[in-house]
Amino acid sequence: MAEPVNSGMHIIDMLVIAVYFVFITGLGFYMARYVHESSEFFMPRRFGTGMMTMHAFGTGTASDQAVAVAAATFRGGLSGIWYQWLWLFSTPFYWLIAPIFRRFRAITTADVYELRFDASVGMLFSVVGIANLVVKIGLLLIGAGVLIEASSGAQIPTNVAIGVLTAMVVAYGVAGGLGAAIVTDYVQGFLIVIFSFILLPLVLLEVGGMSGVRETITEPGMLSLIAPDRITTFFVVMMAIQALVGIVAQPFIMGVCAAGRTEWEGRFGMMVGNFVKRFCTVAWSLTAIAAVAWYIQRGVSPEDVNPDFIFGEVAQAFLPVGLLGIFVAAILAGIMSSCDSYMISSSALFTKNVYSRWVRNQSASHYLAVGRLTSVAIVVGGVLFAWWVPDVVTALEIWFMIAPMMGAWTTTLAGFATWWLTARGWFVSWVETWPIAESWRLVWDGAIHLPWQILAYLTVGTASGILVSLVTRPVAEEKLKRFYQLTRTPVQPGEEITEPCTVPPDSVSAERPMLITAFGLEVPRPSKTSVIGFTLGWVLVLVIVAMFAWYVRG
Repeated sequence: MAEPVNSGMHIIDMLVIAVYFVFITGLGFYMARYVHESSEFFMPRRFGTGMMTMHAFGTGTASDQAVAVAAATFRGGLSGIWYQWLWLFSTPFYWLIAPIFRRFRAITTADVYELRFDASVGMLFSVVGIANLVVKIGLLLIGAGVLIEASSGAQIPTNVAIGVLTAMVVAYGVAGGLGAAIVTDYVQGFLIVIFSFILLPLVLLEVGGMSGVRETITEPGMLSLIAPDRITTFFVVMMAIQALVGIVAQPFIMGVCAAGRTEWEGRFGMMVGNFVKRFCTVAWSLTAIAAVAWYIQRGVSPEDVNPDFIFGEVAQAFLPVGLLGIFVAAILAGIMSSCDSYMISSSALFTKNVYSRWVRNQSASHYLAVGRLTSVAIVVGGVLFAWWVPDVVTALEIWFMIAPMMGAWTTTLAGFATWWLTARGWFVSWVETWPIAESWRLVWDGAIHLPWQILAYLTVGTASGILVSLVTRPVAEEKLKRFYQLTRTPVQPGEEITEPCTVPPDSVSAERPMLITAFGLEVPRPSKTSVIGFTLGWVLVLVIVAMFAWYVRG
């Protein structure tokens, strides 16, 4: 059996990490020379397909996600993959969503909410969005911290790792803004792929491949994509619905879709970059299940192992000097490629949609300075959350619930109220008395079972929003006309945008046949490009699931 080849970080590993730090920081500062005003800092709009693909992949993929998937897999089996695969069924929709985001010609998603509803809803989105990203940054930091501590043999404690990561992200992100994030993501994306796959063949070889895993792990549920006691089909369905609802409300999605030269770069990059992530998620889950077999073969009970440290301990055991340094650098890349985008997105929300409404008519340099100072404050908030939350999976579940909580006032408040209610102990105790509570698994481990909680706040939030919209004054016809004109007007190369959510004077709106035009809605008939891409996306989803299921079953 393999024994650790490292007792800690060798000087060569430290040098590899140092070289990575210097290179990425230098690249970020180099991009700062292009930033002279806040619009360039928050939304550069000048990147091609390759950059946008790696930006979507890097922003959406972080090593904390590998920690969460590995921990969930280690505890309950391969069904833990759904802690990230919950977005798998949303991925084909990215082909349809991304070009619309680019056509809005907005700097933040709050600009779109303000256009569709009013300034107060834009403000609400900004507040909820900032809270969302503070939690997400904290999740990233704690995930990377525990992974680096385990990988370094405790030479680099979690809090030290969090401090160093914070300093690095703030340094180049504050200097170069979203442009720096996108350019560094291009490099960091390749390191994330290395991080995802470097351990898998080594651990599988040690335990005798998947046949060895199947022979070692005798509990059938560990090798199933569905766990009857927790991650059921209902769990997967509700998580997938929440993912689709929540993805358009993620503040960083605007940058992922709209920082390209035209809508094609965002469309291709958004879907393809996220499919790369789906393959990486397979590697995380397989590495974790192979690690379970490895511990059992060594006579170690998996129950005696901290699931959050799985990836790091396996790296410590299998990676020789030099490769361990690359692995840790890849961990850092996974965190930094996401943190920088989240930091800039939340800073944009505050600067553009909150601060500039209070402090008007200031110079471009003034708002740029505010954006940079806000970036620092946002990351500090993330650090505080990382210190407060007990573990990675808990942090992930908190973020899952905040992610879809965005609509107009009624929808948002009703959703949060329902979430709060379903988390009260007295409410849980009352639900446990229902005749169907046990057979329907309404309560799990002393709390409302997560899929039922999701169903509750999505249903209440959506229904309340529809009801209030029917009994209140409709949005002004002029606002709706401008909103839908933007969605119908393709983006032209070199297009000049002087005001967010405004169609340039020389643009031509495309008159498209509609499927639905009622109740203030417009649903156009999809184009040939949309149909082909959407269909191919679903084919790839089915292929990924089928191949994964076939491989683990043998």
